Amino acid sequence: MGENTLAASERRELCTLMDRLGPDAPTLCEGWTTRDLAAHLVVREGRPVAAAGILLRPLAQATARVQRSIAEWPWPELVELVRNGPPRWSLMRLGPMGEKINGIEFFVHHEDVRRVGRGWEQRPADPHRAEALWAVLSRLARLCYRHSPVGVVLRRPDGTERVARRGRRSVTVVGSPEELTLHAYGRAEAIVDLEGDQMDIQRLQDSRRGF
Repeated sequence: MGENTLAASERRELCTLMDRLGPDAPTLCEGWTTRDLAAHLVVREGRPVAAAGILLRPLAQATARVQRSIAEWPWPELVELVRNGPPRWSLMRLGPMGEKINGIEFFVHHEDVRRVGRGWEQRPADPHRAEALWAVLSRLARLCYRHSPVGVVLRRPDGTERVARRGRRSVTVVGSPEELTLHAYGRAEAIVDLEGDQMDIQRLQDSRRGF
């Protein structure tokens, strides 16, 4: 894993933050502390059979059991496993797409820890981070918004657009690639502007987003 990639930098910063906050800090993932989040990342990267339940709802309970078991491991060990990255045989290490998927995953979870409570601030603009996220979000947006009852268009401040979901009526979500990513993943803390009919906007906001 390249040290200067989005995945590497977000992983490194998230682990540093978790080291500082400890295992019991809240996150934006409902019901999860930093310990639960770390266990989730270990399962996702190093337990492929158990990780299937992250995407396949019939297997979700089995995944949750494995995650709870891993969450009981010593906190320094958990964080170190996340910091070291996926095992050499993991699909998360294979090719540039694995690196890109990890980049968006670790960005979102880094913000899940950063944006809890009051007083948090957006990070300074980073063109490299923005372009890396936009490249992956452009491919994943249709999946993230698959439950939306209205069409969805993503628009960057420079006017660049991607159609995330087609529909007779649409809502345009406007923001930086970072904030658009967080909205696509269902984070209410995403700083975006929503353009469209107010009822359509509400229907979009009430729908399930992400995976």
